[in-house]
Amino acid sequence: MHQTRYTIRLICLIGILGTLLFSSCGTRAPRYDYRELAQAAIRLDMDIAMEDNHRLYIESSRWIGVPYRTGGNTMRGVDCSGLTYKIYKKVYHKHLKRNSDDQRKENCRKVSKGKLQEGDLVFFHNGKNKRTATHVGIYLKDNRFIHASTSRGVIVSRLDEPYYRRVWMQGGRVKGL
Repeated sequence: MHQTRYTIRLICLIGILGTLLFSSCGTRAPRYDYRELAQAAIRLDMDIAMEDNHRLYIESSRWIGVPYRTGGNTMRGVDCSGLTYKIYKKVYHKHLKRNSDDQRKENCRKVSKGKLQEGDLVFFHNGKNKRTATHVGIYLKDNRFIHASTSRGVIVSRLDEPYYRRVWMQGGRVKGL
């Protein structure tokens, strides 16, 4: 009788351990085209780690160099809120408002600069009206963000550049993500 209990416990323990050990065998890591990821790293001029959101970096890299066009949201020309709208739609399947201040007010929760995470929106004012966001970009990492510059088209810039430090307004985490 004592040996039977021991055997049953041993079988249960083996079963539990087997379940724990082999439960992950059926899961797969997402498949990425690593050449595309390497090209994205080159176009964005930044390292992309395994834990980074690869879809965000790949999609962002596709927009680098697209010219600025007021009201635009295509590869032929895009403005800042058009860029965030299109990237969010593709990467997160989320529809943002089509104006930078509306994105700030209606789509986001405020986030401090020190708590930014990849994919957060970054908002700027024009220096005159500090209560209205007139420019928006998407935070990537390491103090860098992608945005549509009126003079240079879609580029990656740094938040610590003097101009962006001066016109910084707030970060925004999109609701529902």
